[in-house]
Amino acid sequence: MTATTLVLLRHATTPTTGRRLGGRKPGFHLDEGGRAQAEAAARRLAGLPVRAVYASPMERTRETAAPVAHAHGLRVRIERGINEVDYGTWTDRSLAELRRRAMWRTIQQAPSRVTFPGGESIRGAQQRAVEATERLAAEHRGATIVLVSHADVIKAILAHHLGMGLDHFQRLVVSPASSSTILLPDGAPAVVLAINDTSDPR
Repeated sequence: MTATTLVLLRHATTPTTGRRLGGRKPGFHLDEGGRAQAEAAARRLAGLPVRAVYASPMERTRETAAPVAHAHGLRVRIERGINEVDYGTWTDRSLAELRRRAMWRTIQQAPSRVTFPGGESIRGAQQRAVEATERLAAEHRGATIVLVSHADVIKAILAHHLGMGLDHFQRLVVSPASSSTILLPDGAPAVVLAINDTSDPR
């Protein structure tokens, strides 16, 4: 049976990680710790037979993908289907401020019902991200590919392949520069092999 391996890698830290909802605002680059995390992720994935490395269009994902691609003699390809959720008017807002809003509780308890003001729904983000991963898996049938994306997008993809309702996806932890691995066999259900791996083999 032929199977494709998807390695979902969250971008490493920027100066605003955990403090602001960066979203699709350009200009967020990895900080010093983030660059070290990206190098550690490259070491973690160095032993895999990676055939392609994709990143969302954001700077922080492309910078995280660069050392991974370099370790395998590959270039980073851009894939818009795994871009960050479009948070609309919530983009680049302080998380401390957003936690005081009524919609924040809905995001935590029933995210499938949320559409961000001026942005997209979490359900819509899950659909386009899953479709992108399935398309890339078909294009690289039987290979191992790395997709560098964002926490909510990766959690939504994992929830889909775990058969988990989207309203439970906040139970998943996807840390900066962590990798989660999904095996997609032809004609059989997906198998989630790892979630939130932050190991450094050095």
